Amino acid sequence: MLYSTVSAAEKRRVFRERLASGELLRFPGAFNPLSARLIERKGFEGVYISGAVLSADLGLPDIGLTTLTEVAGRGQQIARMTDLPAIIDADTGFGEPMNVARTIQTLEDAGLAGTHIEDQINPKRCGHLDGKAVVDEDTAVKRIRAAVDARRDPNFLIMARTDIRAVEGMDAAIDRAKALVDAGADAIFPEAMRDLAEFEAMRNALDVPILANMTEFGKSELFSSDQLRDAGVNIVIWPVSLLRIAMGAASRALDTLNDEGHLTSKLGEMQHRADLYDLIDYEQYNHFDQNVFDFQIER
Repeated sequence: MLYSTVSAAEKRRVFRERLASGELLRFPGAFNPLSARLIERKGFEGVYISGAVLSADLGLPDIGLTTLTEVAGRGQQIARMTDLPAIIDADTGFGEPMNVARTIQTLEDAGLAGTHIEDQINPKRCGHLDGKAVVDEDTAVKRIRAAVDARRDPNFLIMARTDIRAVEGMDAAIDRAKALVDAGADAIFPEAMRDLAEFEAMRNALDVPILANMTEFGKSELFSSDQLRDAGVNIVIWPVSLLRIAMGAASRALDTLNDEGHLTSKLGEMQHRADLYDLIDYEQYNHFDQNVFDFQIER
């Protein structure tokens, strides 16, 4: 009933323990709190909260228009709804190094298990679009050092994302990743790797966990979990997939309404009311107040 009874500190502790085990952790992207609960129900290891999804949810492009308040608020709503650890996208940290420090503490307070800070310039672009630009190494390092210094819970994961692969090539990406690890990053998110060999090269160059971004319609091939595990990847995210599927289904449903005037033909594609009520633990509220749940749902 209501929110997760697992504390943020415990989620972080268990997450760090599992990450240290070397297993591949799967983090589908949640586009709202309810989808986070569904991710947990389906047996995944964590929840990812994408900056692109948070922007799109507001009808905005992913170019750094969202604020720390908006991101932390939505992150808290999602993280508190599941027992799973949630990692959130913090873009470039919402400003200069001092802003990055404040971002880390705000996200800690919001109950997140970790975040990643990237090395793009402001305004940023989606990591799989052309025309990106990155900051110099000194600026990138200062962002990560500020994040690490600001952290109060040592189990809060600070991941450094580097977008330099698309700008200066793979050798530069490895060099940048090493510098970010030296600055204190707990894990590396090498964005827009082209193939498994590039993931393997990053794995061989680093002694911290690495993340693979399996976003559709991007620069990376859509590798399977088994392929990524064999390449030495520790976390895989599908950041926008559930939103894309949901919006695709919504678009088709609206077309059906225009064409047929009703949605009878779509009933088989919908989540049944009974399944929704089960997912939100509707019946559990009955134990608190008999007047809340006093009906039966027929399938």
